[in-house]
Amino acid sequence: MVFSSVITRIAISRNPINRSILSSSRWISTHVFSNSNHLKNAETAVQPPLTPASAAYHVSSGGYMRGTVFWEPNKPLTIEEFHMPRPKAGELLIKTKGCGVCHSDLHVIKGEIPFSSPCVIGHEITGEVVEHGPLTDRKITERFPIGSHVVGAFIMPCGNCSFCSKGHDDLCEDFFAYNRAKGTLYDGETRLFLRESGKPVYMYSMGGLAEYCVIPAHALAILPKSLPYTESAILGCAVFTAYGAMKHAAEVCPGDSVAIIGIGGVGSSCLQIARAFGASDVIAVDVQNDKLQKAKTLGATHTINSTEEDAVERIKEITGGPGVDIAVEALGKPQTFLQCIQSVKDGGKAVMIGLSKAGAVGEVDINRLVRRKVKVIGSYGARARQDLPKLVKLAETGIFNLSNAVSQKYKFEEGNKAFQDLNNGRIVSRGVVEIM
Repeated sequence: MVFSSVITRIAISRNPINRSILSSSRWISTHVFSNSNHLKNAETAVQPPLTPASAAYHVSSGGYMRGTVFWEPNKPLTIEEFHMPRPKAGELLIKTKGCGVCHSDLHVIKGEIPFSSPCVIGHEITGEVVEHGPLTDRKITERFPIGSHVVGAFIMPCGNCSFCSKGHDDLCEDFFAYNRAKGTLYDGETRLFLRESGKPVYMYSMGGLAEYCVIPAHALAILPKSLPYTESAILGCAVFTAYGAMKHAAEVCPGDSVAIIGIGGVGSSCLQIARAFGASDVIAVDVQNDKLQKAKTLGATHTINSTEEDAVERIKEITGGPGVDIAVEALGKPQTFLQCIQSVKDGGKAVMIGLSKAGAVGEVDINRLVRRKVKVIGSYGARARQDLPKLVKLAETGIFNLSNAVSQKYKFEEGNKAFQDLNNGRIVSRGVVEIM
């Protein structure tokens, strides 16, 4: 992937200025994204054939919008024009206002996690309801009237599969079978078609880094007008992921000791949620002192720079020897995976929420796992229908400090710069692209 400070609007091969940008950024491509070639093959393997079955409908419906497209690793993101997307039954068209800058998108951009391409990235959004899909249930249209302010969760539950019927929206079968596996919504089709060619483009979640996006209604919650669009975008992934980890996986109780390893957008959200749930010791572990200083303002009672001292030993010292009740890994690295497991006391919980490169493997001491009843739990996110409204309420009441959780804001045209900053560790907590 080659980043530029300004997103190009047409393909590099057609624009000499863009070719110059590509040449000037070759060092980043060579040194930062050196593992993309073999992963590109894996990415191609998962792409399903996608025919523009609805192209004629989109072309005839009128109206256009811009969206940010990922084409392949080692290529810059580009802003392209699309036919206005149209929602189907149970879906809403949203005028996007804010979209968070997340490591999950960065993994796709760098080719570390295979995903169908070309695709519009972006998956934590706020916006305004502008259209209901035909034949959408009246209860949905009444709950989300035209003009409503909304926030969207990146896990978009279908509401009908075996997991959704049990309230486990975070395991929705259709979300993983269609969106994550194929880059489509749950009829097997995308809602995005390029203006000039009519070519279909895949969707990473709702494809939120665009002027408009289509979202299944079950993934939405009303955003009170008292909450700002920009900062509230992080409720849909960073805070959503943290809440799922703290509530459903860790089951944090008052008085628990918690260690958070990796204090980025998700990790810093974990700090606030842990304190909201009554955790006593909340220990922040990172390699950047600016992030650790920020962690203190978000509720961390202790901070550890793991480049300066042994994080596991320091955690045990803080807790008087045994380790923490709960450790959370928010980076997705084998080294921190092991640190997380080693940091918990006997009977404790090690919660893994950081995504890694495809095929990465974490180690665990099997005998300690068995003998000392250590629990290792994965957590991808929260449950949209029941949890997203609760997150909104936490923000509305000030229990979760949104403004303190967002450290950088970007213009719509600065998508490449935003992900370059994220890749280089320049975003202290969370960055948000403003699309208003």
